[in-house]
Amino acid sequence: MASTNGDRTKLMGTSDQNSARQGRMLAIVIACTVALWMGAQVLGRAIGLPGRYALLFDFAAIAAFIWVMVVALRIWRNQRHDNER
Repeated sequence: MASTNGDRTKLMGTSDQNSARQGRMLAIVIACTVALWMGAQVLGRAIGLPGRYALLFDFAAIAAFIWVMVVALRIWRNQRHDNER
C-alpha cells in the first residue's frame, strides 16, 4: 500500500510542516524573482527603456533576495531552537 500525503504529515510535527511550507515559498519567490528580473531586463532592452528603469528592476530583485535571506535565517533559527529542546 502506497503512503499517502496524510500519513506523511502525521509523522511530521507542526513546526516541520511550517518550515517545509516556508521553504517552498522561498523557492517560489526566488524562482519568480529571477524570472521576472531576467524578463524585465530583456523586455526593457527590446523596447528601449532608459537605464534607470533597469536599475529599478535591479533594486526590486535585491529587495526580494534580502527578504528571502531574512526568512531563511528565521527558518534556520527556528529549526535550531526546536532541535535544542
